[in-house]
Amino acid sequence: MRKIAVCGKGGSGKSVIVRLLADAVRRRGWRALVIDSDESNTGLHRMLGFAKAPEPLIGLLGGKNHLEAMLEEAIRAGIPEMQVDLMPLGMQTAMIPPAYLLEKDGIRLVSVGKILMALEGCACPMGIVSRSFLKKLVLEPDEIAIVDMEAGVEHFGRGVETSIDCVLVVVEPSLDSLEVAEKIHELSEQIEISDVWAILNKIPSEAIAARLTERLEATQIHVIGAIKQDNDIFESSLEGRPINSRAAAAEIDKVLEFLFP
Repeated sequence: MRKIAVCGKGGSGKSVIVRLLADAVRRRGWRALVIDSDESNTGLHRMLGFAKAPEPLIGLLGGKNHLEAMLEEAIRAGIPEMQVDLMPLGMQTAMIPPAYLLEKDGIRLVSVGKILMALEGCACPMGIVSRSFLKKLVLEPDEIAIVDMEAGVEHFGRGVETSIDCVLVVVEPSLDSLEVAEKIHELSEQIEISDVWAILNKIPSEAIAARLTERLEATQIHVIGAIKQDNDIFESSLEGRPINSRAAAAEIDKVLEFLFP
């Protein structure tokens, strides 16, 4: 279980969970490779403690316009979009130039790309790069990949999860979040990912945690962790700095123990 996708409704706290997981991986003595696959959220690098974001992988491959042209050419040639591949064989982190792969305190960060301008067009090339990169990515023995997916479920339509070992769904206390989690579970089953678990986030009370857990377990989504409402996390997110919450760290350590017993 080396490639972990973190999914969920927009605003559920995916990036917070990614940061907590990366720290937990590092505490175990491993290295965390965080892959920012969310083309709209621009603040993950700050949450991970980096002063700037890495250059996007789509730039390394020639840029969004070039990739769109390659995609159109492949489709005209009769290649289904799901079979279009844009990455070299056996992609290893050692092959990525430093500007595109930042490292600090045992955490490494790559970013697929962002929507930065109005009228920029669809994000399909970014989805294909994410899928191709994860498929070809060869991890080092002490390395765990944690993928911050875009909000919602569109990435399933692009097949990004086809090279993922497990899916962690972040669920906040809302009906919308529960419904997105159930849809993610359904779509994961369709591509034969059986390891789908939930992490509750922003939980105000044990009673709310119990209600969410009951609903999720009824749809065969096992809850493996619960992060309580935490003022330290709120302030860190507001200020764009790394999270420092002992309670959240202890809970995420339990999640990692479940994933890597």
